[in-house]
Amino acid sequence: MGDVAANPVLAEVIRSGFVESRHRGSIVALASDGLFAFTAGSANAPVFPRSSNKPLQAAAMLRAGLPLDGELLALAAASHSGEDFHARGVQDILDFAGLTEKDLGCPPALPIDEPTARRLIRETDEPESRVRNNCSGKHAAMLATCIANEWPTDSYLSPEHPLQVQIRRTIEDLAREPVAAVGVDGCGAPVFALTLGGLARAFRALVRAEPGSAERKVADAMRKFPAWTSGTTRPENRLMTEIPGLLLKAGAEGVDAFALPDGSAAAVKIDDGNARARTPISVAVLAMLGAQPPADLATTIITGGGNPVGVIRPARLL
Repeated sequence: MGDVAANPVLAEVIRSGFVESRHRGSIVALASDGLFAFTAGSANAPVFPRSSNKPLQAAAMLRAGLPLDGELLALAAASHSGEDFHARGVQDILDFAGLTEKDLGCPPALPIDEPTARRLIRETDEPESRVRNNCSGKHAAMLATCIANEWPTDSYLSPEHPLQVQIRRTIEDLAREPVAAVGVDGCGAPVFALTLGGLARAFRALVRAEPGSAERKVADAMRKFPAWTSGTTRPENRLMTEIPGLLLKAGAEGVDAFALPDGSAAAVKIDDGNARARTPISVAVLAMLGAQPPADLATTIITGGGNPVGVIRPARLL
């Protein structure tokens, strides 16, 4: 996350999370007027936001005529835990589109939610399924968008497919910068690289959009049904439940992106991809932006041999 001695934000705000635990990364935070509040690390280097792109992808699908709202729209932007209500919601989207699980392009997976995964392992011969994949809501919504536009469904994951072209254009519009690179996400869908500043601007655009717009509908659905975008026990759910108006979406490889209703926003990237420092750093940044996040999420306990042996925490706030 850059030279700590030369960077006062690193030295004063997040010394423990990134130095003592040897995690390094970058932060870009925007004030409510959209101007930079503070940065740390390699703030201008493009990164793959991974699942933090999902709200932007969902907005693109709404722009293209995706007929979803409420819980199912939140699920379209989710990295869900594979709990039973998530799986039923994915199936509802597929049923609405006249498709089946076999049409999903994401690979079979166990649920992220451990109790659900253990139950499926005990009770079923095939505990892994495509609908339990954490990205299946996005994939089902992509297919439903294709059906709404009479686009082919068998090639919907190609970067040249009309759906993915629409998604790229929308991401560039919301981020106010060109996509720097196109990769393949863990679920098989295209993933579009942005700077952290572009990612923060895009989240700010979602919460500041006009009511009734595609962007605002995504933000409102996610904020109203946060368990549908993550899971019942996930820190993302707690943060959005306990911080009024917060929109937050985590991504793999140590990414968080979030915005508050006043327009302040931020994006975080942990260089080594380890998620354990992500939430404490996001909590610190949220506090710096004026929110009151849950105090217990400001630390991550490190265990050894099943016992606590260390902690990741921000040292202090400016």
